[in-house]
Amino acid sequence: MAEAPSRPAEPLGEDHYALRAEDVREPPSTFRGRLRYLGPGMILSAAVVGSGELILTTSLGARAGFVLLWLIIVATSVKVWVQLELGRLTVLYGRPALEAFADVRPRTRRGSWINFLWIGMDFAKMFQRGGIIGGTAAACSVLWPIVGAPLSWESTAAWTLVIVAVTIALLQSSKYSIVEKISVGAVAVFTMVTLALALALPLTEFGWGAADIGSGMQFAVPAGALGLAVAVFGSTGVGADEMTTYTYWCMEKGYARWTGPPDGTKERDRRAAGWLKVMRLDVGVSWLVCTICTLSFYVIGAAVLHVQSLVPEGNDMIATLSRMYTDTLGPWAEVVFLVGAIAVLFSTNIGSTASVPRLWTNTLGVLGVLNWRDVATRRRMIRILTWCFPPLWASFFLFVQSPVLMVQIGGIGSGIFLVAVVIGVWYLRGQEPDKRFRPNWLITGALVLSSIAIIALGSYSALEVFGVTVD
Repeated sequence: MAEAPSRPAEPLGEDHYALRAEDVREPPSTFRGRLRYLGPGMILSAAVVGSGELILTTSLGARAGFVLLWLIIVATSVKVWVQLELGRLTVLYGRPALEAFADVRPRTRRGSWINFLWIGMDFAKMFQRGGIIGGTAAACSVLWPIVGAPLSWESTAAWTLVIVAVTIALLQSSKYSIVEKISVGAVAVFTMVTLALALALPLTEFGWGAADIGSGMQFAVPAGALGLAVAVFGSTGVGADEMTTYTYWCMEKGYARWTGPPDGTKERDRRAAGWLKVMRLDVGVSWLVCTICTLSFYVIGAAVLHVQSLVPEGNDMIATLSRMYTDTLGPWAEVVFLVGAIAVLFSTNIGSTASVPRLWTNTLGVLGVLNWRDVATRRRMIRILTWCFPPLWASFFLFVQSPVLMVQIGGIGSGIFLVAVVIGVWYLRGQEPDKRFRPNWLITGALVLSSIAIIALGSYSALEVFGVTVD
């Protein structure tokens, strides 16, 4: 079958969340052709790297050393199977996650318990998003204080206002596609630099070897690190909010729209099989990027910061993280790190500001506050929330002034919501009308193991929130 020709950008008034026969498109039939349609997973990679990978993962390495290396591999690998299943249901039936979760029992006329739990989780995630803005402001303050001393309240507050204003301006100017490409490119460059540094550490005084890697694969958790480990599991790799967001990007990219409405025809079955292959490749590439990036940050934190008893905390987080570079490459590397950190953290901020208004708008539709299916109403509400959310998140940072703590709070909330996502996925899987596109037994087995691990650690997070100590 010939490759599907590329098409121009969708018109401004196109409804990306409707399945119509006139929007169908033939899927690519070769691996190279599928690569041309990747996108949603890379958006997630750009969004994920800043919070969990740069901040929490490095903090965990600095606190625990190599002993929790196994957790990084598990955290990035386990959750991807739930993401694959949620993406499959979205492509086949054209319903983003929060809309589909509204059917999960017990439910009311205004949504299910998962929708209300998501609302609670997102309030916890506001701390994390504030931490991302704060981390970006701290990096900018060290690089160029503007007013006051580096990392002073005046300097970080000034940069926080600048970052909020720039974020809103970029996304309100309908230039998100350009910002997205720049963000993904910045993350790719920074990841390659970080990977190169991690691989070069054995040539420095902070070298690591096979013994360190072996000690990190013993499935042990050191005393005092369990809470941080759970937060890392919730925030590294694709978390609950990223899984949920992924379904919206799949819709807007076109995977479901190009598959078309489920009319039972052979042509539709063929398109569905083809676009599901594209979606799986998209998830796989995203997983590879996140895993490489996460392992690099952890190894550097364990090899450089842990041996010096340096743990990123408070507004000194950026200065501490920069030691990973200055202690190995020299003082000149601080500028390189700061520029890279700003790019990574700001890309995460851009990803959150682009996605969260969509999720809240869909939630308001589920609650009956607005008509999600009306394109003009949906677009107007997304723009309003794009104006409102960044200043709200920034205010959390200016009040708490601890990016690491704020990211940890968001990570715990994400860990709890992961349990709800797993339950929702299994419910929707059991209720789907067409079971012919279910994955094979190997993938299903991986989904089962993934679900068990997520529920176990999510339950621990819930107990921690309510003050129940688990030995």
